[in-house]
Amino acid sequence: MDYTHLGRTGLSVSRTILGTMNFGPQTTEDDSHAIMDAAHDKGVNFFDTANVYGWAKGEGITEQIIGRWFAKGGGRREKTVLGTKLYGDMGDWPNDGKLSALNIRRALDASLKRLQTDYIDVYQFHHVDRDTPWDEIWGAIEVAVAQGKILYAGSSNFAGWHIAQAQEAAKSRHFLGLVSEQSLYNLIARDIELEVLPAARHYGLGVIPWSPLQGGILGGIIGKEDGGKRRLEGRSKEFVDSHRTQLESYENLAKELGHEPGELALAWLLHQPGVTGPITGPRTMAQLDSAVAAVDIKLDQDALDKLDAIFPGHQPAPEDYAW
Repeated sequence: MDYTHLGRTGLSVSRTILGTMNFGPQTTEDDSHAIMDAAHDKGVNFFDTANVYGWAKGEGITEQIIGRWFAKGGGRREKTVLGTKLYGDMGDWPNDGKLSALNIRRALDASLKRLQTDYIDVYQFHHVDRDTPWDEIWGAIEVAVAQGKILYAGSSNFAGWHIAQAQEAAKSRHFLGLVSEQSLYNLIARDIELEVLPAARHYGLGVIPWSPLQGGILGGIIGKEDGGKRRLEGRSKEFVDSHRTQLESYENLAKELGHEPGELALAWLLHQPGVTGPITGPRTMAQLDSAVAAVDIKLDQDALDKLDAIFPGHQPAPEDYAW
């Protein structure tokens, strides 16, 4: 496993990040524990979750599964860089969601209890809160840092100007501010190249792509469909039908390069400046193996150029749309 610093911090994290969103809804607790043990065995030390995962309002099912895994001991918590998130409603009462100082305090304490730990390494804002001023947010986070309940703060789904707004507010308070940004980013979805990536690089945030395979579409969907291994429905089917030639070219290139399509998509992300590592949410052990294998893939400029030709990206703004 390769490691890198998370943004401008001294925190060393694996370049494969274990996403846990499937733990509970799609992966049993026993299998989830086995996957986390295997991740440690493979050198993966950065695990990502959220208080809403498990999709039963207020229960934090996925956090509870991770907490019971930590409780087994054996250095599990000590070996893990743990990230969780808040923003979504955890109840039906006012102040049960978003980023008010009150909810930050309550949500953090609730996550700590479910996770059976006394601190969170990277506490992340799952979405921008347009109704709460940054002085209030940073004031609450500074208290949590002083209490030893969190070490770093991160964001998710922020626009570039939201990152700038957050960092300038933190700077005025002589506070570290954000150290990471989780964004939708993959060969198909490249909009963050316009402003989010430049902002993250400027302010020293590590970029953590989520949905790196675009819901499985970059995982060899044409071959699986033709081989009868997967039947597409809804929007995925519409997208594949309208982009079939493009996806066929991609899968043929993967075959030419000697890689599985999903591993190639992950490897491409690891070659993008500013990217810490993609979040992969394995449902099975085989999917974990594939995610880890991508770290060792080295792509030359010719391969990167061919991928850009198949899936054109963006220049930074404003050059992308101005002279």
